Amino acid sequence: MMLQLLISTIDRGIDHVCDLVLPPASDISYVVSWQHSTADDDRTLPTPLAREDVQVVHLEGRGLSRNRNHCLAHADADLCLICDDDCRYTLDGLQTVITTFEQNPDTAIAAFMMQCPGMSKPYPTDICSLADTPAGYYPSSVELAFRLDAVRDRLQFNEHFGLGAPLFSCCEEEIFVHDALSLGLQCRFYPLTIVEHDHPTTDTSRATTPGVLMGKGAYLYIGYRPKMFFYPWPIAWRLHKQHGVSFGYGLRYLYKGLFHILRHPHLTTAGIIKK
Repeated sequence: MMLQLLISTIDRGIDHVCDLVLPPASDISYVVSWQHSTADDDRTLPTPLAREDVQVVHLEGRGLSRNRNHCLAHADADLCLICDDDCRYTLDGLQTVITTFEQNPDTAIAAFMMQCPGMSKPYPTDICSLADTPAGYYPSSVELAFRLDAVRDRLQFNEHFGLGAPLFSCCEEEIFVHDALSLGLQCRFYPLTIVEHDHPTTDTSRATTPGVLMGKGAYLYIGYRPKMFFYPWPIAWRLHKQHGVSFGYGLRYLYKGLFHILRHPHLTTAGIIKK
């Protein structure tokens, strides 16, 4: 099976991609979506990326989910792995992804584990369905791999969510998995570490920004609808205890996101491709 790394980067982040790509391997290739935040960006492609196994495609504007979807549109391998430009891999780790799918032919989307400074995510201890994970666990984009033929023309990242989106700066991963489950795809977690991430994730580094809080509030409508009006209270209290922000501040933006999505529920299904 062929594995393709789908790498999203923007502006000078292309320089970091040079440290991500590994020596050529027969079953590994790369698609790099290089986003340009301004039309006059004349930066040239770094020489180390001028390789036959590295395809670089260009995209103007902002929005991480837009960038991930641009990668997806150019993918052509059996398996795809979502990547950021500050991820680091080994050939053994990537082979773990391939082997996992070979040994589990009914798995469409697999979530793995990453090593990341400042992150204390409660990973499940055993293989489990992503429909039945322990409290506190959430998938990160760079932990997700999938069979291209299971996803293409059916599913993409919801561009209303994620860094650079107009309102909701997070939760694109959770929505991607939620949409996949709603389509009947088999999504599983595997307790195997496949990637190192250089910096804390959005959930850690920007946990108290309005866009992240609104994204979390909006996701309550998608993933926790029976208790969506109750959950902002414990979330806001946890943010107050862990990050020192006022309880009222957290509550305000969580409910702002929730009520916005209640008024515009069509935004929640934008990741499902309608035929």
